[in-house]
Amino acid sequence: HKCSTRDITTTIMTAFNGSLMGMGNPLLDISADVGQDVLDKYGVKMDDAILAEEKHQPIYKELVDNYSPQYIAGGATQNSIRVAQWIMTANGKPGQSAYMGCVGKDEFGQQLEECAAADGVKVHYMKDESTPTGTCAVLVKGGERSLIANLAAANNFKPSHLETAESKAIYESASVYYIAGFFLTVSVESLKIVAEHAVANNKTFCLNLSAPFIIDFFGDQVATALEYADYVFCNESEAAAYGKKHGLGDDLKEVALKIAASPKKNSAKPRTVIFTQGSESTLVACDGKVVEYAVEALAKEQLVDTNGAGDAFVGGFLASLLAEKEVGTCVDAGHWAARFIIQ
Repeated sequence: HKCSTRDITTTIMTAFNGSLMGMGNPLLDISADVGQDVLDKYGVKMDDAILAEEKHQPIYKELVDNYSPQYIAGGATQNSIRVAQWIMTANGKPGQSAYMGCVGKDEFGQQLEECAAADGVKVHYMKDESTPTGTCAVLVKGGERSLIANLAAANNFKPSHLETAESKAIYESASVYYIAGFFLTVSVESLKIVAEHAVANNKTFCLNLSAPFIIDFFGDQVATALEYADYVFCNESEAAAYGKKHGLGDDLKEVALKIAASPKKNSAKPRTVIFTQGSESTLVACDGKVVEYAVEALAKEQLVDTNGAGDAFVGGFLASLLAEKEVGTCVDAGHWAARFIIQ
């Protein structure tokens, strides 16, 4: 599910009356298979995601020059929204999703817009004329991946963009909102505008904790966002990082229950916490109970790479949530989408 179309000339600019809105960091993934030497050179580890520092800046050129990389429309939230829309379209519900973020006025930004449009997602990007579109180095080794994000323009999203007539039409129409934790480094104020609207109108707000560094270094921002969340997603390494930081122990079921029971703005509905654990069972905590959902095993030779598995899981889950399915069915749809993406 990797877009390389160049023939979409127009994004449909009709009034949005869909049900799903995402907001996040639109990034073009520069993906390549690399050796351990590259991981060591840049001091990164597998299955991690970090923001690029000065020492990481040369990697983008190195991948382009030496590795014949794939260019893939990325950004965690945008990935999930595209997968959700892809599934909804297959189920006879096109045009249900919209996505916002900030890109540069350049070819990469254009490519991201075309990829989203090809999947039927309405994009309403803020465009920064002075900063290039963000990129993410995806280092693939032995089926696992390590991400180094250079946010660039994505870092410049402003709450003022949500004041445009088109933005208001999008978030007023939507009933489910999804924002990955990566956006917490960019604009908590923008997140709050959307989340406050969700609470005031008893709509559904979903958050992903996204990466251990978000939990470790942006704790206040996570705490702010968490109060709005009706659904919280993360993987086992993020769950462990949250448990460690907040002294909740290392039993992930307990961590899930404690996140589910933490303070919440909208008391009309309980919080549901979903921990994915790769090929291990997915944990779902709500109302003081934890349920485990087994993941169907995938033969090692069928696994291409795990990049995007977590995003795809959320996309599948959201598509089922919007179809008003119960949580177990939503988890099954998430597992199916993740399995599809990694092959």
